[in-house]
Amino acid sequence: MARFTFNLPDIGEGIAEAEIVQWHVKPGDTVEEDARLADMMTDKATVEMESPVAGKVLEVAGEAGEIIAIGSMLVVIETEGEVPEDVKKENEAVAAHEDAGDQTSPPAVSEQEVAERIETETPDASDVEDAVEADGQDSDRPEPETAPTAPSPAKQEPNQQQRKVLASPVVRKRAHDLGVDLSDVRPAKDGRIRHSDLDAFISYGDAGGYSSAGPARADEDIKVIGLRRRIAENMAASKRNIPHFSYVEECDVTDLERMRADLNGARGDKPKLTLLPFLISSLCRTLPDYPMINARYDDDANVVTRHGAVHLGMATQTDTGLMVPVIRNAQAQNLWQLAREIRRLAEAARDGTAKKDELSGSTLTITSLGPLGGVATTPVINRPEVAIIGPNRIVERPMFVADGMGGERIEKRKLMNISISCDHRVVDGYDAASFVQAIKKLIETPALILTA
Repeated sequence: MARFTFNLPDIGEGIAEAEIVQWHVKPGDTVEEDARLADMMTDKATVEMESPVAGKVLEVAGEAGEIIAIGSMLVVIETEGEVPEDVKKENEAVAAHEDAGDQTSPPAVSEQEVAERIETETPDASDVEDAVEADGQDSDRPEPETAPTAPSPAKQEPNQQQRKVLASPVVRKRAHDLGVDLSDVRPAKDGRIRHSDLDAFISYGDAGGYSSAGPARADEDIKVIGLRRRIAENMAASKRNIPHFSYVEECDVTDLERMRADLNGARGDKPKLTLLPFLISSLCRTLPDYPMINARYDDDANVVTRHGAVHLGMATQTDTGLMVPVIRNAQAQNLWQLAREIRRLAEAARDGTAKKDELSGSTLTITSLGPLGGVATTPVINRPEVAIIGPNRIVERPMFVADGMGGERIEKRKLMNISISCDHRVVDGYDAASFVQAIKKLIETPALILTA
């Protein structure tokens, strides 16, 4: 038997560490060569790690969510035969680059911090009185004689009455959580309020709005790992580094929706057209006049790159979180090609088959929640891009329209707001507004979208 330590290999240029997203083995499992060991996430992609040898797993590096350095131990495998020489050399070369100082672990909680967290508070006089009343030990005890004092204006009669209500601490806490004044609850017997009295008060119409809106739920701690952690870091970096500003404009999409329905009615075996291909085509036709929108800003080098091609990021909701597959050279595709690519990339993102180069390199992003789009949105820029477009929900409203005879009439129209967020270091407000107005002109005159 031989003991083989498989070190985390170099899984990307410039990558120093990776996060354990999911284990597919555990100590004691038997694995074959090329069997899937774990999913590791870097800044660029999620990579599947496969076993270079067959054998029995003895140790694993850590739990999901932990970050380990390139070259450090990933798994220890007990093999029956000798490990191939090429595997040994490659593994040793990786281990030679390990920097032990880069390994991180969650900060330990000191005994003093634990003691501070569990330190109990000294009960006040009312708490002691409640506890004594709950035991029934002072019901008949005479009040001690005290010197008469002037009543404090801060003390009010309802509070004094509430302190004299007989109830156990558990009943008092429940009443407090429900917002119920125990002095309003009528006890069934012996003057002591019980849970059954509280239930009757809530259930039979005397509660006056005290009944709870729903059942109590226990707190739940969710570890932020994998894609969700990456999203959190990217969004925080975007808001921290980019001075956002947003602009919203209303567009009449009645004629566009009519044209879309006509095209879908004669589409044959072509993919169904949603609003998105029309909007993307409008963006691509407008961007040559507004190159500062289709750009990326390297704030470390202080360089803005204005891109000629439109590599459009398409924010897509998946079961694991928000992903942004990229439509390459969107400006070179027609409506049907865009519809087909939108569907293909969305499906790949949701089922986890999207390739690494399909999830990076966007120059501008569009984000849409469809029917959930709301009246207006202020989307967060996909750094290092400098703008993000957000179409919102289509609504029907009465509008004044020309009647063709020099007057106006009221007509039901379909309206949609378009939101844009921009990096104010690169894009001026006037340019963003002008850009959206140019898109609006195309959307409200949809025949222009189809012209060469």
